[in-house]
Amino acid sequence: MTDITHPKLIILKGFLFLLAGVLASGLLLVLHPEWTVAFLLGVAVWSFARFYYFAFYVIQHYVDPSYKFSGLTSCMLYLLRRGRSADA
Repeated sequence: MTDITHPKLIILKGFLFLLAGVLASGLLLVLHPEWTVAFLLGVAVWSFARFYYFAFYVIQHYVDPSYKFSGLTSCMLYLLRRGRSADA
């Protein structure tokens, strides 16, 4: 499978992720219509978005500009290796 390169398909993919998130969040709130659930869902979404920003922007621009991540797995492996080398 090749990477998507057509701009309209990339934008469509982004909106499909948005739709999936809205549907999943909406269904969760329909199943459990409580303020606590809505608050915790909001905190979870915000936290994951901030981690994504950390993984792909902060590390590349402030921690190690020479390292380019190919995904979240690559980021986690980098952080694990970095932690081991810092302990030594």
